[in-house]
Amino acid sequence: MPTYKAPLRDISFVIRELFDYQTIQKLPTFSEFTDDIVDAVLNEAGRFCETVLFPINRSGDEEGCVYKDGTVTTPKGFKEAYKQFVEGGWASLASDPKFGGQGFPESVGIFVEEMTCSSNLAFSLYPGLTRGAYITIHAHGNDELKQTYLPKMIEGTWTGTMNLTEPHCGTDLGLLKTKAEPQKDGTYKITGTKIFISSGEHDLSDNIVHLVLARTPDAPLGTKGISLFLVPKFMVNKDGSLGERNQAYCASIEHKMGIKASSTCVMNYDGATGYLVGEHFKGLNHMFTMMNVERLGVGIQGLGAGEVAYQNALAYARERLQGRSLTGSKYPEKPADPLMVHPDIRRMLLTMRAYNEGNRMLAGWVSQKIDIAHHGENAQDRQDADDFIQLITPVVKAFFTDTGFDATNHAVQVHGGFGYIREYGVEQYVRDARIAQIYEGTNGIQALDLVGRKMGAHTGRSLRFFFHPIQEFITQNRTNKTWGAHVDSLEKALGRLQRACITTAFKGLGNPDEAGAVATDLLSLFGHCALGYLWVKAGILAEKSLGRGDDVFYQGKIKTAHFYMDKILPKTSSLFASVMTGSKTLMDFEDAEFGPFEFTGYASSMQKVQGF
Repeated sequence: MPTYKAPLRDISFVIRELFDYQTIQKLPTFSEFTDDIVDAVLNEAGRFCETVLFPINRSGDEEGCVYKDGTVTTPKGFKEAYKQFVEGGWASLASDPKFGGQGFPESVGIFVEEMTCSSNLAFSLYPGLTRGAYITIHAHGNDELKQTYLPKMIEGTWTGTMNLTEPHCGTDLGLLKTKAEPQKDGTYKITGTKIFISSGEHDLSDNIVHLVLARTPDAPLGTKGISLFLVPKFMVNKDGSLGERNQAYCASIEHKMGIKASSTCVMNYDGATGYLVGEHFKGLNHMFTMMNVERLGVGIQGLGAGEVAYQNALAYARERLQGRSLTGSKYPEKPADPLMVHPDIRRMLLTMRAYNEGNRMLAGWVSQKIDIAHHGENAQDRQDADDFIQLITPVVKAFFTDTGFDATNHAVQVHGGFGYIREYGVEQYVRDARIAQIYEGTNGIQALDLVGRKMGAHTGRSLRFFFHPIQEFITQNRTNKTWGAHVDSLEKALGRLQRACITTAFKGLGNPDEAGAVATDLLSLFGHCALGYLWVKAGILAEKSLGRGDDVFYQGKIKTAHFYMDKILPKTSSLFASVMTGSKTLMDFEDAEFGPFEFTGYASSMQKVQGF
């Protein structure tokens, strides 16, 4: 049976040791969130995820959501679990106290989110989409919308969605057709169909707040003509009570490969009442507030999937007896040695661990920057932090979900044939994790965003906040006796990344295909360099912490750092080489040359070739 244990010790290492939590506590907004309070919250979150959410993960996958006559019923136990989620205050954890939130730092909330994703990825989408909708309304809604909707959304008794995609357009939102007809009372009538709407209809909350992209009659063509509207499932009376049902209905739910306990809906809007959010024709810009939040959240889904996959692979490798060690029996008293003794099993386990813990460290770095961007004491600190976040968001989304999906596949491989059958539970992680590479913008789109927008933004200003800390760290540690060789490897990898960025930017100016062709490899190069920096930093810190009573933990951290630098960071060489080759071998391929090819027999084919 599957297992999950919240990785609280490693989370504490990231928050307190790798990234000094006092940096956040010194901000006036967060001064009251002491170590004891943070520990209590993380421990209780871990308990909730282990005992409430994880036990219904597999049953939720087996049962799935049920659609009937416009309504969606979530699997057994989900409604009760969501009620406990709300009553426990988890929905309001990192939200604005002005509207009923608890105001916790994002550098704490992000790890509660990780544990939720690990324990029940499908469940996590319901509060995850709500948080994104809350942040968007908070940033762009008028006071009336904020006062009416935010308290209930923060509380969790109302949930939220994001409505972009239509049957004829996915990424290309310039083709969007949903209409918004203005009314005399200042509202709009929304008409159109949206697809792939996560949490579009369900039985967990009293109301659902849809954020919908649509066009007014006077809208210009393309993405510049899109506006954003709030469309509630139930209208809200002046006293805050729920009124009549709005004309927004679920037409069906998708039958998916994974996350089956998450309702993915086709939504029909038939003259539904909507309210403008923000400015006319700025809808896509406003929606990017939510999309960026969700992209970071989807990255955390990849981390969560990778962590639970690793834990189950590790447990199986310790228990499963299979063959003998290549260097002689390690457990002669047993009929065979456990899988743990085999080098290739260790390769997979350590690869999973190195990416998971490295990604967790990067999540800690990003989340602290989010806290500073929103609550820093001066404008320059806030701007610098936001520049870093904008640059790294596509990396987090794509790199975390790529490596998280790889981890789930490794878990199946470690299990062998038992991993391929349902009883052991790990095949669900593969199916659930796969969507994370697709939604909120496919990982290819994230790579294009990084190369086409983020790297060149403000004449490359954002890159400084990634490159400079790493270079400063290299300068300070290049003479370290234990880690000097790894610091040298990191410096070479960073140099490759910098050269790749410059070359790609230069070539892309003359031919955008040059940038598009190498974007995915360049994003992966970014991710691997980031983790290289964090692993050397973690290794040095762990070495200094030996002898303090937790040596097994720190030794594991040190050895994983060596593994990453010796076995994984060298990938930066091949990624760099691929980036530098550019687009020629991709774009010179004619469409017809992709095939398929007609074959009428060898003899007749040779006659054509030889001109007979």
